[in-house]
Amino acid sequence: MTDARPELLVTAFSDYICPFCYVGDARLNRLRESFRVKINWCLLEIHPETPEQGRPVSELGYDPETWEQLMASLDVLAAEDGLEFAEHTFTANSHKALLLAEAAKELGAASFYPLHRALFEAFLRDGRNIGDEAVLRAIIEEQGLEPSLGDQAWSDPRYEDNLKRYRLAAAQLEVRATPTFFIGTRRLDGAVPFDELWQAAQLAADEPS
Repeated sequence: MTDARPELLVTAFSDYICPFCYVGDARLNRLRESFRVKINWCLLEIHPETPEQGRPVSELGYDPETWEQLMASLDVLAAEDGLEFAEHTFTANSHKALLLAEAAKELGAASFYPLHRALFEAFLRDGRNIGDEAVLRAIIEEQGLEPSLGDQAWSDPRYEDNLKRYRLAAAQLEVRATPTFFIGTRRLDGAVPFDELWQAAQLAADEPS
């Protein structure tokens, strides 16, 4: 049976420690009801200066009032998409998690996407430190992937090269924050409302190939 849904190509700049990226990912998934969505995930480390053990969010430079407003807006967004968030008191270094996701891409969508969502959920829903190699190895096991995947991800220079390419692409495209989505000729910054995302998708699907 032929799939009548139009194909939709999306480029997404995202990081697993970014709560708004988690919301954006959920909204991209909702597009799959109407489109055959193919996403080029450009994984972008937003806080490379964070140590492996993580650091308190108070060190990110937000004043308490601004942080409180951010968290309040996040709660509203999360409720719209049925997502749960742990109390956000620390941030993690996402570098090894991004490398792990890059390695999982080579295993195909059936392996990548469960791991992709598990990384979001581990940090943002469950409050686990995804900068900790032991935590990442536990996630690999929980997803039923080969234990050697972590060693491969963290030793093969190809995955580091991929992250460098994403950083270069982000600089060339003047991507300043995550998530940033490119759908057809349209750019959407942040966890935009689903209706806005759907409209951009529909316009892209109507564009001549």
